[in-house]
Amino acid sequence: MKTHNIAIIKGDGIGHPVVDAAWEVLQAVATQSGFALTGTELPWSCAHYKETGVMMPTDGIDSLRKYDAILLGAVGWPAEVPDAVSLHGLLLPIRKAFDQYANVRPHRLLPGVEGPLRRGGFDILCIRENTEGEYAGAGGRIHQGTPQEVAVETGIFTRMGVERILRFAFAQARARRGKLASVTKSNAQKYSMVFWDEITRQLAAEHPDVEVTSYHVDAMAARMVTAPESLDVVVASNLFGDILTDLGAAIQGGLGFAASANLNPDRKAPSMFEPVHGSAPDIAHLGIANPIAAIWSGAMMLEHLGEKAAADRVMAALGDTTGRGIGTVPGKDSTDAITAAVLSALS
Repeated sequence: MKTHNIAIIKGDGIGHPVVDAAWEVLQAVATQSGFALTGTELPWSCAHYKETGVMMPTDGIDSLRKYDAILLGAVGWPAEVPDAVSLHGLLLPIRKAFDQYANVRPHRLLPGVEGPLRRGGFDILCIRENTEGEYAGAGGRIHQGTPQEVAVETGIFTRMGVERILRFAFAQARARRGKLASVTKSNAQKYSMVFWDEITRQLAAEHPDVEVTSYHVDAMAARMVTAPESLDVVVASNLFGDILTDLGAAIQGGLGFAASANLNPDRKAPSMFEPVHGSAPDIAHLGIANPIAAIWSGAMMLEHLGEKAAADRVMAALGDTTGRGIGTVPGKDSTDAITAAVLSALS
């Protein structure tokens, strides 16, 4: 029997119950589909930071290399650990160390889910550059705490980094409906974003079968609200992709439905799969966290591992569940009730 070894990082807050739910569903579909999933839980989190002074051990990256994929819940507990510490101590180091340069987030309405827009029928795949750009971490602060204090944050855009995320996005567009929207702010950022636009045009010439449109990020934000059905694949830098995908989550019904994959497309290191929502400390103890985004992320993990039929079964079960009105309204159904409904749909 084929076995996939998964590292499980539940993290903080609702990361625990939603990962538990996703893992239960993934185990069920693996049994039905004739393969096995083995999971190793790693307790890396803000609680771990408070106990040890680090978000993960110094050999954490090396210990993750042996796994086929990483399933992550949510990381962060701002009241206890600053977000800059938790983010730069766990999530970003994993993305960079394993060259997970493609962050992939699907945005569409599941059956029975009503978004805030007066229209449906959209199916957007957002591709976000995930390892450099505005989140490269280059910069610093001097004269801290004085009137002369200066803070510098430098965006890093390399030809290799921009070209490879664009090529990945072109490939996704070819596999879908043949439309690619490239997002920049080149009217204001005349170096990095003009650079991005130039590479987009160069690659467009190599992909004549893909319809390419360039948008400024503010115009794209408006289009995602007014005409989301006109979009297919959207590709953007780290910062712009981060912002636009939260908007995508909003129009698909909320963060409880927003799944994501941090991919190493070359498959030279493990990829990481996580719901987009945060740790939600305010509801972590209530048992009402929606596990659908985590389960959807698990389906993306299965597809990446080559188990597409099983991934399709999970997505069909999610659609059946929401189509019956379960898990469609925040707080209405418990985490356990939604999970049970998905498991029932699977069987």
